[in-house]
Amino acid sequence: MNISVLGCGRWGSFIAWYLSRRGNAVISWGPEGDPSYEVLKATGRNEYVTLDERITLTCDLKRAVTSAEIVVISISSQGLRGFMQRIMQFPVQGKVFVLCMKGIETGTGKRLSEILVESGVPAQNIAVWVGPGHIQSFVQGVPNCMVIDSENEQLKKWLVGEFKSDLIRFYYGNDLLGTEIGAAAKNVMGIAAGVLDVVCVPLKGPLMSRGAREVARLIKAMGGNELSAYGLAHLGDYETTLFSPYSHNRKYGEMLAKGQRFEKLAEGVATSKAMKLLGERYGVDLPITEAVYHVCYEEGNDAERCKQEIAKLFNRSTKAELDD
Repeated sequence: MNISVLGCGRWGSFIAWYLSRRGNAVISWGPEGDPSYEVLKATGRNEYVTLDERITLTCDLKRAVTSAEIVVISISSQGLRGFMQRIMQFPVQGKVFVLCMKGIETGTGKRLSEILVESGVPAQNIAVWVGPGHIQSFVQGVPNCMVIDSENEQLKKWLVGEFKSDLIRFYYGNDLLGTEIGAAAKNVMGIAAGVLDVVCVPLKGPLMSRGAREVARLIKAMGGNELSAYGLAHLGDYETTLFSPYSHNRKYGEMLAKGQRFEKLAEGVATSKAMKLLGERYGVDLPITEAVYHVCYEEGNDAERCKQEIAKLFNRSTKAELDD
């Protein structure tokens, strides 16, 4: 099968590596001049994977899009809308789009699949691939479980059949809204976990419990199944996001609490802003999300603001644990 993976950063390069090992002819696309692309072009490898002969590396977006039956997208979530404007200049009728990325558009609160639909891709041709796992573990042969979701039942079952292996056990998602919101929101909780690693480590257990409950409330208010918050896309991804040294979002929170700067992409920063918008729109109380938003976007001493936000959470009025 001909598959193109658009985006050759950390996750995109792994997806290309993984799908090529499944016997597919894979094109890995990256923009010319982008450091991730240039490293792969020069050396055929990066710090995570080595490209094999079944992977063709290119900066020609038209070639990558038009030659593929399945187009996998793995880029920064906030750049998706503009990127789709470029993609839709090419003939894409009948192509399957798989989003291997997690986020919510900050200005609109739109889910990533909604952006594709608004760009002109039929909902029946869209799937998302999310869930726990770090590339560093996968390439060492450590297996994990992930989820593929879509409004198209036949499509997600077909994709699971094509993509499954001994390395990744896939499950069928059955709530696209909840899967996408949950996957994006776990990065916000990752930032909170990084802060706690510095300020108050024993609170990670409560963070897991209250964080999942918070996200469940939002999913329910938006019309999804609140149980999705307890599935692989969200709670199931907490171990790799809240505890792992490989987690960009956890590391971002850790360095923020130390008054330092993390230079790599941490999707939870923008997602906290988008979730704050959704909480206001749907009338849902999101105290942890708002705390993360404040420490990420407000000015002042980072370490001190982190401590202040934790104090605010503890000073909230008492309520029933499972009360909506």
